[in-house]
Amino acid sequence: MGRSNKLEKARAYEKQKAAKIGAADRPAFHLTPYVGWMNDPNGFSLYKGQYHLFYQYYPYDTSWGPMHWGHAVSRDLLHWEYLPCAMANDEDYDRNGVFSGSAIELPDGRQLLIYTGVREEKIKGRKSRVRQTQCVAVGDGVNYKKYGGNPVITGRQLPEGASREDFRDPKIVQAEDGSYLCYVGSRPADGSGQILVYESSDGFQWKFRNVLIENRNRVGRMWECPDVFALDGKTVLFTSPQDIRADQLEGLTGNCGIAIVGTIDPGTGELCEEWIQPMDCGIDFYAQQSVQTADGRRVMIGWMQNWDACGERNPEQKWFGQMSLPREIHIRNGRIYQTPVRELDACRKQAVKAADLPVNGCVRLPGVSGRIVDLNMKVRPDATDGFSTFELRFAENEDGTQYCSLTYDRRNGTLSISRLHSGTCRALLHERTCHVACTDSLHLRVILDRFSAEVFVNDGEQTMSMAYYTDMKADGISFHVDGAARLDLEKYELAF
Repeated sequence: MGRSNKLEKARAYEKQKAAKIGAADRPAFHLTPYVGWMNDPNGFSLYKGQYHLFYQYYPYDTSWGPMHWGHAVSRDLLHWEYLPCAMANDEDYDRNGVFSGSAIELPDGRQLLIYTGVREEKIKGRKSRVRQTQCVAVGDGVNYKKYGGNPVITGRQLPEGASREDFRDPKIVQAEDGSYLCYVGSRPADGSGQILVYESSDGFQWKFRNVLIENRNRVGRMWECPDVFALDGKTVLFTSPQDIRADQLEGLTGNCGIAIVGTIDPGTGELCEEWIQPMDCGIDFYAQQSVQTADGRRVMIGWMQNWDACGERNPEQKWFGQMSLPREIHIRNGRIYQTPVRELDACRKQAVKAADLPVNGCVRLPGVSGRIVDLNMKVRPDATDGFSTFELRFAENEDGTQYCSLTYDRRNGTLSISRLHSGTCRALLHERTCHVACTDSLHLRVILDRFSAEVFVNDGEQTMSMAYYTDMKADGISFHVDGAARLDLEKYELAF
């Protein structure tokens, strides 16, 4: 299978440079780029007995550049093996980048990748313009060849008024009759967002079908990275709006991943919305994509980074960006719940447990420390007294001057995640707060992996994710209570 010089160059470069990155310089079980830069997950799929995860990739720098597709595979969603770069920007129609997309297996056993090709056109005497089109490539799980008929969906197949510049991130799914649907993010004439639906009998010849849903400037503006699937009797649309205002979505701002849950109208093909929720209330989570596992679970993964916080980094690292922990999702009580993939439980070692432990002031417990940790806690007021705040500090240095934190304000019913005191020197977003359900006890599961924390609140009703880059020697964990609380605790090392 022929490959371009750009692709060969990227493959040779990543193999040489990645050999200089030690395992201890990466997270233990969160996927990072082979080398260089990573953003959105692409092509999250099950193919020939392995989970394939592609990603937006620029191997030559730890900052964003002309997009390639990186590639990794796993059998358990936790242990990842890097494969060679899958695609480079080596055709005229994608010369400025191979942007986000998805993957599916064809009836003949080949894997089909569908992605957005980006081309910037120079116009004499005028400002250059960007054109985004949808393109495909086919391959065997390692090597891929771009289709000679690319692009397969162009601006000529857009509804009236839709932008040719903001038209991206195709998600392909197979319908019950064996045909294919493709969901694409689009910006209509009102400058807002919408999701378009295309249909095909073979995955190569496409025609416009309908508009799935319109934003009408309700939540952010352009809607990126769509994913549509059935879950517990509902239809779920994942999308990632840009430029959200604080009054639009539970106080969140910027670019956030959301879920829109409802049902598809069989007559119009439109999504009849029932509710919207953010998929993560922390600092770093975007562009989530899902896969159905071999045993029928729906598992989601996202880019654990924030576009507005890319300046928060370790300048010595030879990689930037990481994926979230894969999460199982279910609908309960009119909400999507998330839990770490159950495969993580088999990695637990060296348990430390405590039940009904009284805590007040500052408390440090023997055996409770580390940077690769699964920490389960239930905190409740003491029977004779109460508390106003409960704070968990982690990635804490010896003298306690640098740390990350999770703070529960019981009186206001809020939970805040923060890296403000982690040693950062950047004036960026370092803290986010969400409201949590008022219960007699708050259940928190906190997963730490060298450079990140993911918090699952009340059995996954809400999540909060955050990346940080404190010195690895800062591995302390402590509890700080204003008042009196009772704590049930299970702490495990995670071994990989």
